[in-house]
Amino acid sequence: MSKNLVIVESPAKAKTIKKFLGRNYKVMASNGHVRDLPKSQLGVDVDNDFEPKYITIRGKGPLLAELRKEAKKAEKVYLATDPDREGEAISWHLSAALKLDQDKYSRITFNEITKDAVKNSIKQARDIDMDLVDAQQARRALDRIVGYKISPVLWNKVKRGLSAGRVQSVALRLICDREEEINSFIPKEYWNLEAVLDVEGSGEQLTVKFLGDKDGNAIEIQSKDQLDKILEEIEGEDFVISELKKSTRSRKAPLPFTTSTLQQEASKTLNFSTSKTMRIAQQLYESVDIKGHGSVGLITYLRTDSTRISESADASVREYIKDNYGSEYVISGNPNASKGKNSQDAHEAIRPTSVDFAPSEIKDSLSRDQYRLYKLIWERFVASRMQPAKYETISIKVNANGYRFSASTSKLVFQGFLSIYKQEKEEELSNQVLASMTKDTTLTFNKINYSKHFTKPPAHYNEASLVKTLEELGIGRPSTYAPTITTLISRRYITKEEKNLYVTELGEIVNDIMLKAFPTIVDVNFTANLESLLDAVEEGKINWKTIIRNFYPDLESSVESAEKNLEKIEIADEETDIPCDLCGRNMVIKYGPHGKFLGCPGFPECRNTKPYLEKIGVACPKCGKDIVIRKTKKGRKYYGCEDNPECDFMSWQKPSKHTCPSCQGYMLEKGKNIVCHDEECGYQISKEELEDKLEKSDDKNKES
Repeated sequence: MSKNLVIVESPAKAKTIKKFLGRNYKVMASNGHVRDLPKSQLGVDVDNDFEPKYITIRGKGPLLAELRKEAKKAEKVYLATDPDREGEAISWHLSAALKLDQDKYSRITFNEITKDAVKNSIKQARDIDMDLVDAQQARRALDRIVGYKISPVLWNKVKRGLSAGRVQSVALRLICDREEEINSFIPKEYWNLEAVLDVEGSGEQLTVKFLGDKDGNAIEIQSKDQLDKILEEIEGEDFVISELKKSTRSRKAPLPFTTSTLQQEASKTLNFSTSKTMRIAQQLYESVDIKGHGSVGLITYLRTDSTRISESADASVREYIKDNYGSEYVISGNPNASKGKNSQDAHEAIRPTSVDFAPSEIKDSLSRDQYRLYKLIWERFVASRMQPAKYETISIKVNANGYRFSASTSKLVFQGFLSIYKQEKEEELSNQVLASMTKDTTLTFNKINYSKHFTKPPAHYNEASLVKTLEELGIGRPSTYAPTITTLISRRYITKEEKNLYVTELGEIVNDIMLKAFPTIVDVNFTANLESLLDAVEEGKINWKTIIRNFYPDLESSVESAEKNLEKIEIADEETDIPCDLCGRNMVIKYGPHGKFLGCPGFPECRNTKPYLEKIGVACPKCGKDIVIRKTKKGRKYYGCEDNPECDFMSWQKPSKHTCPSCQGYMLEKGKNIVCHDEECGYQISKEELEDKLEKSDDKNKES
């Protein structure tokens, strides 16, 4: 009979750990949380100092009964859930649900599922860390209070199926703000200018780019007139080398992955969603059957914001690099970056549990996606202990009548970490002509090249850039990024097309309500400060209920105010002149979880529905019929002709009813301005100025 019981979270983890511990240990899985707040009620007693009410999760009764039975038979129970706040809380809930005596159980943690790590954790068994538990309780209570207090307001005011969340609402605001920034963006004209010069004695040519004046001031060419003036002033002038500089530069290896950087890099290079990255990383962490080795945990714990690695892992990877690449490739010193203000450094970075499991050697034991993600993690880890890549660079400055041009070249002379980790295409700016030049080389004007361009708006968020922004702002923690994005997509507040994230009409409405009624909840600084307070709870500096006590009164006041003041935004059924195909009654505009639609007022007797195409009061510039608001299959809003597909007009920006006075083309509304759709025309006017002009024109017409 086994003397000891070890409880982990997943069956896969249990299978791997059992192999390490032998017959004196029985290993069982709790399958995640066993207790939680009830779904049917708030579950936080606001009248009793915010005491949480925990109940057994539905369906977990038989499992708990089996765990209790084994716990009674065991001499010692080891709670071996994940090494973070959530894992600590699960262990605490298990100790309560199983009614374990204080002296009968211990908490063990390991950052990797390897034989040495698991056995060492038993030697270092400890009590449950209540500071970690309280930090998790505070987060859970805050999220529950925000969700259960605000969601009913959205439900009442915008009908059904909506919800709010402490982190998700801030993430939604970031996406909405970016969308507004893009929609309001007005392109600005600029010109690129290059001079092609003959290099005396070589028969070769050198292309130099315009920089600015000879005093070092950068000049941005913003119009054809400005370009023509510069061309006029350099025409026939000598191009003289004013500076030729040879130097070397280094490019450091990236640090090992944190949860955030892994999600970003997997999105960019493997096209993985954040949820897919975490799912596959979980598989690599828990266990993979490797031929000749059995069940193996291939990577360390996947939820971390630390770049630190253990001394033993550091020593082994340096030895690996020395043996496979040479001692000149091994970096000296510790390359770890200093901890950021929000870094907890509780774990190591994400790394292979053994550098000897090279991706190529275990490829046959992994699925395609497991292999690709493991290869990314392994290569990044090995590269982090390798020397920087070194380049020889040559740069040249050329003057022509007070204007400055430049050219540069670089040559990779030592690969360093790039010999193993080259995620982006390396562009070698090799220029043999420049490499052979001296300051005395004579240059002769050959020709000028120039081209017109327009500035581009900020890019839409994708999952990688949103995760990066959330991390930089201190919103959420490594474990929250993927579920936050997944929730926003599943609620249809945002949609994902190709890699980009777009806000839907529903998302805009929810964000507007949150901004009006709950500005604190969606305030970036406030949410980041809450994360800092949760960290302080983990460090034992603040009582977790203090955060709730300070937070709740303002929230309650905002909810009461919203219930009173948001009546006006409740969307009522609006009758249309469109007859119901089934019963003939005029259909009404309704609002569902996916936006507006036409429904029969005879519901439930008549259940007929139709898509609702909302007219914006602007004629189609192609055929003259009405422009309506449409949505892509995934819910992204755009403007198209009501006669689609016969007329193919569409625009992501809202068309204006005004015609461009410069080219007679159609115009677009961009924030506080109205601009011509044709960038080449470039006409723009503020809405305020346009209204003044129209008002003055009306006055003149009345006088005449």
